[in-house]
Amino acid sequence: MVVFEILTGLEENDQVFISFLLVDPLNFSPENFLTNMADFKCASLHVWNVYLPAGDEPVVIARGGFSGLFPESSQFAHQIALSTSLSNVILYCNLQLTKDSVGICQTDIRLDNSTNIAAVFPKSQKTYTINGENVQGWFALDYTSDQLFNNVTLTQSIYSRPSLFDGTLPLSTVDDAIGIKPPGFWLNVQYDAFYAANKLSVSSYIQKTTRFMGISYISSPEIGFLKNMNKIINKAKTKLIFRFLDADAVEPTTKQPYSSILKDLSSIKSIASGILVPKEYIWPLSKDQYLLTPSSVVADAHKQGLEVYASGFANDMPGSYNYSYDPTAEYLQFVDNSDFSVDGVLTDFPPTASEAIACLAHNKNATRPSKGKILVISHNGASGVYPGSTDLAYQQAVDDGADIIDCSVQMSKDGVAFCLNSADLLGSSNAMTSFMSRSTMVSEIQPKSGIFSFDLTWSEIQTLTPQLTSPLPNSGLARNPANKNQGKFITLSDFLDFAKAKAVSGILIDIENAAYLASKKGLSIIDAVTAALSNATFDKQATQQVMIQSDDTSVLSKFKNVPGYKRVLSIKEIIGDVPKQTVEEIKKFADAVNLPRSSIVTTNGGFTTTFTTVVDELHAANISAYVSVLRNEYVAIAFDFFSDPVVELATYVGRLGIDGVVTDYPKTADAYLRSPCSDLNAKVAYSILPAEAGALLGLAEPEVLPPAEAPGPPLTVDDVVDPPLPQVSSSNGSTADPAAGPVKAPPRSSGRANAANMGLHLLGILLISLLSAGY
Repeated sequence: MVVFEILTGLEENDQVFISFLLVDPLNFSPENFLTNMADFKCASLHVWNVYLPAGDEPVVIARGGFSGLFPESSQFAHQIALSTSLSNVILYCNLQLTKDSVGICQTDIRLDNSTNIAAVFPKSQKTYTINGENVQGWFALDYTSDQLFNNVTLTQSIYSRPSLFDGTLPLSTVDDAIGIKPPGFWLNVQYDAFYAANKLSVSSYIQKTTRFMGISYISSPEIGFLKNMNKIINKAKTKLIFRFLDADAVEPTTKQPYSSILKDLSSIKSIASGILVPKEYIWPLSKDQYLLTPSSVVADAHKQGLEVYASGFANDMPGSYNYSYDPTAEYLQFVDNSDFSVDGVLTDFPPTASEAIACLAHNKNATRPSKGKILVISHNGASGVYPGSTDLAYQQAVDDGADIIDCSVQMSKDGVAFCLNSADLLGSSNAMTSFMSRSTMVSEIQPKSGIFSFDLTWSEIQTLTPQLTSPLPNSGLARNPANKNQGKFITLSDFLDFAKAKAVSGILIDIENAAYLASKKGLSIIDAVTAALSNATFDKQATQQVMIQSDDTSVLSKFKNVPGYKRVLSIKEIIGDVPKQTVEEIKKFADAVNLPRSSIVTTNGGFTTTFTTVVDELHAANISAYVSVLRNEYVAIAFDFFSDPVVELATYVGRLGIDGVVTDYPKTADAYLRSPCSDLNAKVAYSILPAEAGALLGLAEPEVLPPAEAPGPPLTVDDVVDPPLPQVSSSNGSTADPAAGPVKAPPRSSGRANAANMGLHLLGILLISLLSAGY
C-alpha cells in the first residue's frame, strides 16, 4: 500500500492527516488499517475518514470549511472538512475584497467579528451604509492584502466554539481555498453593490483573477449581480445560485422583499440554476421552536427546474428538530422524507451532514445486527423527551428502540416502591408547591436539603406533577417544553407489568440508599424489589434480561442466588484505573460495571485528552462495561466528538468497545447502531470513525494548551466492598433485633462520602424550584 511507503519517512514531530477515497473497497478494512498504523511513530497521526465514491445523494457544502470547530476558512477548517466529510464535499467561501482587489474568504463583512484586526488597528474603525443600514466595524476594503496577511489572524466568531486556535491561523484567499483542490468550490458574493459603490468590482475580480477555474457554484442575494454574471460564465462548469435572505429583507436590485421574490420562482429560473434558502423557508417553526408543516418551496422550485439548497445548519445552534438535540435528525427532515429532498445542505459541521446523508438516511427500517450487540439502556426512560421515570418516558424509550428500560427504585413512607431518578422529589416534580414544610437535610443521601420520597405517602406522591428539567441548567438548552409536565409516576409493579407487555429485551432495576432506608426509616427496599420481581415472575423466566444495579455491593449480594439476574455495580466516582486485585473483587459481586463517561474518556477544557484502560481491564476479567449518561445536548459533548452525539457513540462503541450505553435519548443511539456505518468493516460510502483522544489538542500551539490535569485515581478494593446491610428498624426506630443495639447507616464505599452541606433555607429551595420550573 502506497501510504505505508510514505509514512516510513516520518519524523517524530510530524503531524499527519489521512483520508482515503477507495477505488477497491472490497479489499480494504478500516479496522485492520488502524491496527497497522500503530507501527508508525509521529507526533500525531490523524486518520480522519475513509470513504467510497459518492453517488447522487444531496451534497454537503462546508461553510468556511469545518467552521464549527476551527476559525472560518482557515487552513485547518478547509483541510479537516475535506478529510472528515463525504468525498464530494463542497467548500463554501464568502467573498470579501481588500483595497487592492484580493479576494479573501470571510462570512461577515466586518472583520472584527472573526479576526484580531481591532487589536492590530485599534483606531481604524469605520462606518459604512450597507443595504440601507449603517454598519460599524473593520472592513477588508480599507486594507491591502499585505496589511491583512502580515498582521491579522483569525479567531472563532462564535463564543461557544473552541478558542484554542485563535490568533494562530492567517486569513485565506480564494486562491488558497481553490488551491487545495476541493471536489467542489462555492463562491458566495453577498455584497456586490456595496463593493461597486466603493469602486471595487467583484465580477471583474472573479473574471480576471480566477477565470472561473475550480469554481463550481457562484451564489448571491443580488439579482443584478447574477444577471451580470449570467452573461460571462460558462454554465457547463459553473452554476449560478440565487441566495434568499430573511423573508422580510429587501433585495438590493428589485427593492422587493425576498418573500415576494419567492412567489415568482420562474423569474429566478432565467438567471440561476438553483436557489439557496434558509432552512426555515422549508420547515417553518412555531414561536416555541417546534416544526410546523413543511412549505412547498422545494416542490415549487423543482417544478421550475431549480435546484434547492438549504442553509443554516450547525450542531451548536439548536433549531428545527423538536428539541431532540440530535443534529442528524434535523438533516434527515430535509433529505429523507416521503415528500421531498433538498439538493444540498450548507453547514458549519460537514461531518455530521455527511453521516446523516450517507449513514442514516433511508435507514428507518433497518435492524440492528445481533452479533456483538451493544445494549441501549434508557436513563429514567427517554428522559430527554418526557419527564423521567414517567409512563410516557418509558413508552417513548420503547418506541425509540431501547433494549433495556430502567427503574431507579424509591420508597414512599408507607412502603410503596416506585420509579424515580432520586429520592429527592424537588428536581423531578412540583413537590415544593405542596410540601415545603417537609423539606429536610439528609446528609447520608445528598449534601443539600430536599423533600424526600420516604417522608411522603404514595397517595401524596401521586398528587405531584412531574417536571421535565435539564441536567445542564446553565446551558440555556431547555428540554421539550411541550412535554414539561406530561406523564405520571408509576409503581415498580406497574413498571414490571409494562415491561412484560411491551416485550422489551430487558429491565434494569437500580437500588440505592438501602442502608439508610433500613436503619433510619424502617423500609426494606431489597424486600420490596424481590417481591415485585417474583410477583411478576421475572425470577422464573429467561426471555427478558433482568439487571440489578447498585452502588452497594451488599445490595448486589442479596441477589446472587437468582442465576438469571445480571448484577451491575454502579461506580459514580471518576476513576482512571482498575487494578487486577480490585477487578477480582468486583467479580465476586457483579457481572457488569456502569461507569461515568469521564472514567473512560478524560477531558480538559472541553477537549479529550486520553482514553483510560478501565474498559479493557474489566473486559480482561469478562466483566461487561456500560457508560453513562450520554446526552445529545452539544454542551455535554467534547469538541473532539464534533459536538455530535453520533461521533461520541462511535467512539465508545467502535474504539473503546463498550458493551452498553445509558442514555437520555435512546433514539439517537438506536439510529446509530442500526446504521451500516456503525460497523467499521462495512463497505459503505462513508465511515464514522471514532475520535482520537488528544487529537485536537495536538493541533494547538503548546503555549495555549490548558494546564494538564491529574489522572483519575485507581479504584481500590476498599472503594468496592461495602459493609453488610443493617437490619430493618421497626416503626419506632428500634431494630428487629433489640440485642443488636442502635444501628447507624454505614458509609457507602461506592459513593465516597460528600462533605455535608448545612443545607439551604426554605426560601433558597423555593427559588431553585421556581428557576427549575422556568419562572
